[in-house]
Amino acid sequence: MTKKIFGYELVMDLSGCDIKIIGSREKLKEYIDKLCKLIKMKKYGKTLLPYFGEKEEFTKGYSLVQLIETSSITGHFSDYWKTAYINIFSCKKYNQVLAKKFTRKFFKAKKLKANFLIR
Repeated sequence: MTKKIFGYELVMDLSGCDIKIIGSREKLKEYIDKLCKLIKMKKYGKTLLPYFGEKEEFTKGYSLVQLIETSSITGHFSDYWKTAYINIFSCKKYNQVLAKKFTRKFFKAKKLKANFLIR
């Protein structure tokens, strides 16, 4: 019996990110536009970028949801911790190495921890 692959998921935890980037709605939109072009994903609808969690200093920040024709890209950003947590899930193959390198460079992250799952 052959195992069927449903999709590919890259899970990235970034630390030491530039607060001017993770705290900027415009920069986060730029990130998702450039990432989608780089990994050849077609956006489906507008990027959702709410800023919330303001009751506690350590929970506030942007969250990002971008539907793509083959699934979604999500991200959560912490101003306090200067961290980013990004997931790229797609049933279409993409270059996860390029996605990791681009993401770390874009956010000027000091560290990146990633896992790549085949589901």
